[in-house]
Amino acid sequence: MQVEFSNLDPLSLGIDALILFVWSGEHGDHWSSAASAADANLSGELVRLAQEARFNGRPASTLTIPTLGRLPARRIILAGCGSEADFTEEVVSRAVGAAARSARENGAKDIAVALPESTASLDTAAIIEAALIGVRLGLYRFDVYRGKGSPDLQNQPEIASLTLVAPEISENVARSAIARGNAIAAAVNLARDLGNEPASTLTPEHFAQRAHDVAAASNLDIEVLGEAELEALGARAILTVGAGSVNPPRLIRLRYQPDGDTANDKITGLVGKAITFDTGGYSIKPYEGMLDMKGDMAGGAAVLGAMSALRDLACPVPVIGTICVAENMISGTAFRPGDVIEGMNGVTMEILSTDAEGRLVLADGLVDTARRGATEMIDLATLTGAAVVALGNGTTALFASDDELAQKLLGAAEQTGERMWRMPLLAELESKIKGDVADIKNTGGRGGGAITAALFLQHFSEGLPWAHLDIAGSSRQEKAGPTGPKGATGVGVRTLLRYLTT
Repeated sequence: MQVEFSNLDPLSLGIDALILFVWSGEHGDHWSSAASAADANLSGELVRLAQEARFNGRPASTLTIPTLGRLPARRIILAGCGSEADFTEEVVSRAVGAAARSARENGAKDIAVALPESTASLDTAAIIEAALIGVRLGLYRFDVYRGKGSPDLQNQPEIASLTLVAPEISENVARSAIARGNAIAAAVNLARDLGNEPASTLTPEHFAQRAHDVAAASNLDIEVLGEAELEALGARAILTVGAGSVNPPRLIRLRYQPDGDTANDKITGLVGKAITFDTGGYSIKPYEGMLDMKGDMAGGAAVLGAMSALRDLACPVPVIGTICVAENMISGTAFRPGDVIEGMNGVTMEILSTDAEGRLVLADGLVDTARRGATEMIDLATLTGAAVVALGNGTTALFASDDELAQKLLGAAEQTGERMWRMPLLAELESKIKGDVADIKNTGGRGGGAITAALFLQHFSEGLPWAHLDIAGSSRQEKAGPTGPKGATGVGVRTLLRYLTT
């Protein structure tokens, strides 16, 4: 999709669909100046049709109205933004994403967004960035494996061009906002692509190749450790988890160094769980439990997605990325309940469940990241069903050993609209993972399962400020929404990028 910026009157554009903003309020709707001008050009018919359709500007609601030649644009799409007092970047992204999806469903190929004036909470550059992210995410679809004659592709061809219209901003500032929006959206959609890829093709080896491609394109240092290197490193946990598969594990090491002055006291480590398929091992999952297990690598996908955008966003902080990639399968060489593994830092782990394997690979990843020089660490993992039970779908559970790090991540998540809730690291639950024949057990049972999983990981945080994002309930969505279709969401990428670059 070609993206352009314009200072022209949006009503002068000869396009398939023009997106206009409408807010809801106690005393009726409030229309943007461009929407009001369009209504005047249509002799008040736009407002009348909206009233008849009971369109009231609810967040992410849309109404498509043909202009029948009375305006250069063939269609007007009203985009609901909710209360004007709550006008945030995420509101913009969801409103424009929903409108762009509606435009594609109606056959539009060329669209424009008439951006509203800056507000007390958002300047025009932020609105441009958020709108572009909304369009890119909203129009995303994973169609690699669809045939050329697929009805979805035939009936809803891709939108060819987008024009972002804002009269009160310089072109240079607008271009910068567009570049940022493109980089962030591409990073999220990269993570989505990986999350939607079948496990038969996204093996640990193929994941490593994708990481090589990203590193080359984004000017990152990369090192991939195979079985021999992992053995020499003492990374027994990741080797143990991957031992049952014909596709051996990989540990992917990425490093981003800012351009210019390299002196920096802070080095952020990002660690991602990437189980490319999880059968549960000998603690085998039921059929229903395996249906989405190709997505058990969403934490690693988020790390790779975030790393891909750091150069384009001129991130000022050095970042170490570590992705722990393995396939948890069943065979004569697979690990068993009752086994004991020694971690890289000497902590021994007693295996009660081979389906609690994500925390094992993260144990190696966290220690390795700390030893490579990180001064703080953030890990992401589809770790526990208990987090979903606690918070439902769509919300990430945050655990942290450091209050300042936790608050900054919560703030970044709120700004980007990725819902996140801080959960407690209850020391009294430590007894639930105290080992019988080893230092710790890899599960503490169902009660407080998300907390005991986080407490397990804390044993490998090496005393650094550390945060754990359990994305089990937010890494996939079961139905399409304003900013994307059913499937992988790429959650975590936007939060990490906001945290690292602001």
